[in-house]
Order: sequence, then C-alpha cells, then structure tokens
Amino acid sequence: MRIAIGGDRAGEGLAGLIAAHLRATTPHTVVDMSHPEDDHPELYSELSERVGLAITHGDFDRGILCCGTGIGVCISANKIPGIRAALTHDTYSAERAALSNDAQIITMGARVIGPELAKSIVDAWLAHSFDPSGPSAGNVAGIEELSRKYSEHHLQTSNC
Repeated sequence: MRIAIGGDRAGEGLAGLIAAHLRATTPHTVVDMSHPEDDHPELYSELSERVGLAITHGDFDRGILCCGTGIGVCISANKIPGIRAALTHDTYSAERAALSNDAQIITMGARVIGPELAKSIVDAWLAHSFDPSGPSAGNVAGIEELSRKYSEHHLQTSNC
C-alpha cells in the first residue's frame, strides 16, 4: 500500500512521527508530503489538496493528514470530488472510517491527541478495509453520487 502523509505547521510533528512509525512497523510505502516543493508557507487547504489529488490520481492508496485539530484538513480534503476523509481521534472511529465509509484519508489533531494514540489510530485504520458488497456499500455509493452531482453542479454554475 502507498500512503501519503502530511501535516501543516501545527501537525507536521505528528505527521512525521506517524510516518516514522509506519516505516518501522509496516511494509507500506510512506511519503511525507508536508512541505511543498518551494517550501512556502501554505494553508492546510493546499496540503489537503496535494494529498487528496495524489490519491484521486492513483499515486497513493490512502492518506493521513494532521493539523492542530484535524478539522481543517478534513473539511478541505472532503472538498475534493471522490475523496472521503474522516476525522479520527480514537481507534473505533478509525476502524469505522475504513469499514463503513471507505475513507481514503484520515485526519487527526496534533493538539488533541498524543503520539501513542495517533499510532494506534493509524494501525486500526490500516488493519481494516471496506467491503464493497457489505452493509455500508449503499451509503458509500450515496456519498459518491453526491460528490459527482455537486462537482458537476459546480462546473455548470461556474461556466455561467
């Protein structure tokens, strides 16, 4: 599995810790995308876009985003059509993000949770995968339909 990780100024320490944890404990390819190539200060929306597009373009399978609360990167990532990002601050929500929501991205707040819990959350999320024929398949299909519907609507209203 290919995993993109990123953190803004508030979350880059946690993102780095998670990247090191995954490199030490899993066979996954892990790339830290916290800093843009030109290293300019950026908004968490730019970070979320970079990681989200890397997933939708097929360069990565999953992503982990960190900011101060996890909220800003989650909201931003969910603006990208086709992305399902989930705010996770416990192992149960991480498990359900995978099993019930097929979330390609999880987000966490560096000011909200500690490093050991963050590692456990990531491990729980990666230990589970979505069953496309399972009981949540209809819900995920509905989310995808909303994404298509409103990305098309946005394109139509933008061209007016």
